[in-house]
Amino acid sequence: MSPLRRALILAAIFGVLQLGWQALSGTVVHRAVVDNATVGVAALLVNALTPAVHAAAVGTTVHAMGGGLNIINGCDGTETWFLLCAAFAVAPLKWRARVVGLALGSMLVFVVNQLRILALFYANRNDPEVFNLLHAIVGPIVVILAVASFFYVWMTHHATRSTGPA
Repeated sequence: MSPLRRALILAAIFGVLQLGWQALSGTVVHRAVVDNATVGVAALLVNALTPAVHAAAVGTTVHAMGGGLNIINGCDGTETWFLLCAAFAVAPLKWRARVVGLALGSMLVFVVNQLRILALFYANRNDPEVFNLLHAIVGPIVVILAVASFFYVWMTHHATRSTGPA
């Protein structure tokens, strides 16, 4: 398959996943991902790291005395995960390498995004300028670089070798 065709298919898959996710807004699936898996886990981590904060997951918000954090659309890590899904869908990999890579990459997206949320939570409580820098520039770059690096390393070790034009 040509690089242009792969890129077009990747863009189409990413677009369908994004549109599908937007269509799920407000549903039990959306709440499970955002409210429970993202916000709920973030509140648990905050309480494990700083029990005196008494963080609570309330819908899309990590509530805490002294300042919390609202997880809005795009902050839940799904966009990065959709990009990873689309990349693995078009990657020249055997099915086993594709499935295992996507599973490991999915865990990486979740972990890196949770670390980003924790950094934003504490920055929001302590320094709005640092929060803005982390939120707008540093956080997104770190998440994308971590996931792109994982994908690159995975591809380097598992890509199938082409024997001719596809």
